[in-house]
Amino acid sequence: MVIPRSSIGPRDPSPPPAEPATPEVWLVTGIPGAGKTAVSRALAERWPAAAHIEGDELRRWIVSGVAWPDPELEGEAARQYELAIRNQCLLARSYAEAGFTPVLDHIVVTADHLGAYLNYLAGGKIHLVVLAPAIEVARQRDADRPDKTAGDRFTHLDGVMREELAGRGLWIDSSELSVEQTVDAILEGREQARIG
Repeated sequence: MVIPRSSIGPRDPSPPPAEPATPEVWLVTGIPGAGKTAVSRALAERWPAAAHIEGDELRRWIVSGVAWPDPELEGEAARQYELAIRNQCLLARSYAEAGFTPVLDHIVVTADHLGAYLNYLAGGKIHLVVLAPAIEVARQRDADRPDKTAGDRFTHLDGVMREELAGRGLWIDSSELSVEQTVDAILEGREQARIG
C-alpha cells in the first residue's frame, strides 16, 4: 500500500538545504554490565534532539523463535544478531535524516561486526565508545540489575573485544566513574571516538 504524501502531513514549502550536515552517530559497546544502556541514554540526553537505539531491545522484538547466544554467537543466534545490527542502523539513519543524533548500544565484539556498522552507516560521522570497566565491576553491575542479568556467561568477551577492537574508537575504564562522569569523558574524547 502506498500512502499519498499529502496524507502524512503538510509539505514544507521551503527548498531543502543546499548541503545537509553530515549526521553524527554514536555506538556504545562493552560487555554485559559495562553500563552501555545507562550511559547511552545519558549521552543522548546531552543533545537537544537525540534517539537511543538499544540493540538488545530490538532483539526482544522477536516474540517467537528468538535465539540468544549461549554463550557462543553462531547459527540462528548469529543471524538474529546481524539482523539487529542492520535494524539498528536503519533506525539510526532514519532518526539522523530527521535531525536526531542516534546513540546506539549493543555488544560489538569483532572487527567484522564493527565493519557491518561502518558499512550500514556509511556517510555518517561515526563515533565508537568502548566501555571497559574491570571485569569484577561489570559482574557486580550485572548482578545489581535483576531484569537483565547475564552472569559470567559473557565475561570472556572482554578479552576478545580488547583483541578485535584494539586501537579503534575511545576506550573508557569506567570502573570508578558514575554514568554522568562517563558521559563527560565521552564528550571530552569526541575526536578520539571518531572512526568514520
